[in-house]
Amino acid sequence: MNEQESLELAKKYLEDILSFFGVNVEVDAEIESDIVKLSVPGTDESSLLIGRGADNLRALQYMVSTYLRNNDAALTKVNLDIAGYKQQKAEKLAEQAKEWIEEVRRTGDTKVLHLNPADRRIVHHVASEYSDIRSFSEGEGRDRHLIIAQASS
Repeated sequence: MNEQESLELAKKYLEDILSFFGVNVEVDAEIESDIVKLSVPGTDESSLLIGRGADNLRALQYMVSTYLRNNDAALTKVNLDIAGYKQQKAEKLAEQAKEWIEEVRRTGDTKVLHLNPADRRIVHHVASEYSDIRSFSEGEGRDRHLIIAQASS
């Protein structure tokens, strides 16, 4: 199965799951950096599909990824967004990261943050825009955390 077939399979599978919940929408699907990106437009059921703390969104993403793996798809990494939830969260986190960086600049203190991998990537990206700031991750598994520090320290 090639990449395009993987994309179509993921899209169809997600649309089938959504229709089970009475959500009949067309899922936007594209490939970006070997990741299947799926986007579900906002509906009356968006909050149910996202779930508390985005648990349902992550579960749906996991289900699609597992389905692709079980069908020997060329691509198995999936990034699912529902009603722009992840995009809005990423923008808010990027703004928060700028505040943390300004705090580190102002106080000279190192900032230690316990974030999930996706959120750490966002903060690393924002920090990379500052020549006087460095960010790095330490620890393993659930104990992994991100550190923002002045580049000179």
